[in-house]
Amino acid sequence: MAHQNVIAMILAGGQGSRLGVLTEFLAKPAVPFGSRYRIIDFPLSNCSNSGIEAVGVLTQYQPLQLNSYIGNGHSWDLDRNDGGTYILPPYVSQEGSDWYLGTANSIYQNIPFIDSFAPKHVVILSGDHVYKMDYSKMVKAHTDVGADATIAVIEVPWEETDRFGIMNTDEKKRITEFEEKPAHAKSNLASMGVYCFDWPNLRRCLIEDEADPDSKNDFGHNIIPKMLAAGLYLHAYTFDGYWKDVGTIKSLWDTNMDVLDKPNEIDLHDDSWTIYSKNPQRPSHYFGPGAVAEKIAISDGAELYGEARHSIISVGVVIEEGAIVEDSIIMPGAVVKSGSVLKKCIVGMNTVIEPSVLISPETYDVCSFLNEKLCEDGISVIGQDLIIHKGARICGNSMVGPQDAVTHPHIVSEMPNRYSY
Repeated sequence: MAHQNVIAMILAGGQGSRLGVLTEFLAKPAVPFGSRYRIIDFPLSNCSNSGIEAVGVLTQYQPLQLNSYIGNGHSWDLDRNDGGTYILPPYVSQEGSDWYLGTANSIYQNIPFIDSFAPKHVVILSGDHVYKMDYSKMVKAHTDVGADATIAVIEVPWEETDRFGIMNTDEKKRITEFEEKPAHAKSNLASMGVYCFDWPNLRRCLIEDEADPDSKNDFGHNIIPKMLAAGLYLHAYTFDGYWKDVGTIKSLWDTNMDVLDKPNEIDLHDDSWTIYSKNPQRPSHYFGPGAVAEKIAISDGAELYGEARHSIISVGVVIEEGAIVEDSIIMPGAVVKSGSVLKKCIVGMNTVIEPSVLISPETYDVCSFLNEKLCEDGISVIGQDLIIHKGARICGNSMVGPQDAVTHPHIVSEMPNRYSY
């Protein structure tokens, strides 16, 4: 393969268990976002806009839709002759085969792929964050200070530091200590899961880490602490833009609502830094004669005949006359039938909400699907490819999935023919 000074590796194999039924049949980076995107669109678009021409996407959990969606990378202008986009699942070698056992192990298993480009630098990215970032500026900062590794950090509220890996630095932004989710943080600089490494140093560290039987083979738990212990120069690159980890139901809902409430912060209309996506070729969205649309994001192929307020309406969605959708996320291909009321709800792909269904945090009488471990703030989640039967009532903080078709067949059933956008 042609030499590349910088290549990117996107970690996209995670299950996303905290998203519950939304990732039961779908890798987290493939989860729909903001009416027309998938989460993976953000790191892929950032790579393209940053001038990185060789991108490896490491997939593992439920990869079918993600692999199909990415294809050869054409939608992100990453189908290059000298580079391109490569889907990298675990594979069989002479030494045997194994799943990716951790973030560091996934890169270790792809050392031959990286070596084929003979890069000076490797950028490691999480595939499940929503942000816009010029990686070329980070690589320049990395080379300017002569660091062995550079970690992108963002200032988070002090009361939230126990949710993140925290970097403690000196006055020149040299990292002196890494603390994973500290109870009493010394700094509020949180790791974004965006790394730039000199490849020879990282390659050596990966091989040494793989030989350690006690290692978790993880960048945060093992590689970064070992580099610090070895006296290597780790630099903190401060990012001051919009960045969200959408690993929970609440954060996914909040970030979608930011598309509506904070458009200047997330700025998806920035022509200088386009977030590209692969969308089905569909006609323009349609508003029926009695439709009500207030502060919504709506995609091609969607049809609105009822009322939608402060909601995300994705490709191919149909909201019938007499239906009301408020503060909700309706994912591709879903149908909300007449007389149904959805408030603060996430509806999975291709699910049908039959007539006169009520899903709302204001519904207290029926809580058969309560899941306060994953759901909070009254947000309810309905999985993909389901039918919620006529007249059903579902309270806030509920989660409904295919397993509920067995225990509550009078309320929910599975689609006879599963198909996803």
